Amino acid sequence: MPGVAANGPDVPDSHEVGRESAQSSGAGLIAEIRALEDAKSALSARQARLSVEFDLVQRREQAAAGVPAAELGAGVAAQIALARRESPAKGGRLLGLAKALVTEMPHTLAALEAGQVNEWRATLLVKETAALTAADRAAVDEELAADTGTFDGAGDRAIIAAARAAAYRRDPRTVTQRAAHAATERTVTLRPAPDTMCYLTALLPASAGVAVYAALTRYADTARAAGDPRTRGQLKADALVERTTGTRGGITGIEIQLIMTDRTLLKGDPEPARLPGYGIVPAGWARELLSGGKAAGTRTGPENTAGTAGGGAGTRGDGTGRAPTDPGSDLGTETETDAGADADPHADLTLCLRRLYTAPGTGELVALDSRARLFPPGLRRFITARDGTCRTPYCDAPIRHLDHIAPWHHGGPTTAANGAGLCEACNHTKETPGWTVRPRPGPRHTLQVTTPTGHTYHSTAPPLPGTPVTGSRFTNPALASAAEATPGTADTSRHRRKLRHHLKADRCRRRSVLPAA
Repeated sequence: MPGVAANGPDVPDSHEVGRESAQSSGAGLIAEIRALEDAKSALSARQARLSVEFDLVQRREQAAAGVPAAELGAGVAAQIALARRESPAKGGRLLGLAKALVTEMPHTLAALEAGQVNEWRATLLVKETAALTAADRAAVDEELAADTGTFDGAGDRAIIAAARAAAYRRDPRTVTQRAAHAATERTVTLRPAPDTMCYLTALLPASAGVAVYAALTRYADTARAAGDPRTRGQLKADALVERTTGTRGGITGIEIQLIMTDRTLLKGDPEPARLPGYGIVPAGWARELLSGGKAAGTRTGPENTAGTAGGGAGTRGDGTGRAPTDPGSDLGTETETDAGADADPHADLTLCLRRLYTAPGTGELVALDSRARLFPPGLRRFITARDGTCRTPYCDAPIRHLDHIAPWHHGGPTTAANGAGLCEACNHTKETPGWTVRPRPGPRHTLQVTTPTGHTYHSTAPPLPGTPVTGSRFTNPALASAAEATPGTADTSRHRRKLRHHLKADRCRRRSVLPAA
């Protein structure tokens, strides 16, 4: 046939050419992925060497500046963390890893440079030999010799097992002492999970952990045998909450702050809310949490708030679900629930509504002022609600200290503008020589952190619920015209009056459609 003669017996079919091309392309892609992974490992090794060198340079400079020997190296890990866009705690671990690899584990470092292990698996080797002396750690590193391909094809568990066995052979007494000391590090932590759930994690001695789990399992099996329709997992989780808090719902005299817009609370707006200590939660979930309690009582809030950036005099809501009667310019509402140890999780919750006032265009919270050195309770609550977590860039640890940005002993005022929420470690780091923090202009409360090397980093307070997204200056149409008529915040009293007028009109419209309480 003409078509066959044209191709000839040695000409490959077009479909076969396509398959070979695809296979060749796929092989090339995998080869490049592998090469990039090797490059990542090599770059991690380079970062380790640079981190150790930077630590030595900083220590020499600090010693020359007269820093006491016990304080040499302060702030080094925090600077490395900022450079690597990591939290200060992670920066400390990375610096420790670098020191171990460079000074005590040359074989593991060589394997990392060659791409034979990645940074995580090098971390496992360092972690499992942490209790050894420098000499014993070096001996384990030589015994395992990761750069000779010892761990080719090995998984994390195999690496951990090999490192533990080698460490125990070198110094069984120290390893045993380490196990005994580990019990002193028992703790409980909380971290968010998807869909308004969270992970409550307990680090316990093995015997205690097994006992707790056995007790919960035994309770779940008994309840299931008695006809409880809940699953075993649900029963164990509920039992843990009930036995810890003493009440079924888990709310036992504990204040829970929930920040949302007034539109989310009263008008069914989908704008998410924020639960301090957890993060963003869906609007419907927040309303359901509040409607679960019947608001039997009202608790007086600490104080009214007044502002200069688009806010007015603050008022308290009545906890009934109706709009507050006093006019104001609140764009956000902080809802507290506080309950005693009732048997019914949906029994009467004490609700208190506090309004948070924000500038219409930016979502900036308004300021409070105080002449006291210590932040008073109301101002502490304000700054904590504004900042959410530690304000150091890349650090999301819980707020433990309220810090004066400009130090109080240098004339810094006790105000919201000069206050920032920090974790304990970051607050201590800020006080080391060479670190400076100062406020900077921004859409919301903004800080500039300058490290001893002169590098600068910026931190802006997270947006509160209701803050307009890019391309939409306002989310409350009732306030848009008033804000447009008063650009800026120079004439705050006139701005405040106009906002009150428009919000009052909006409330009147809402009352006409809301059912009576």
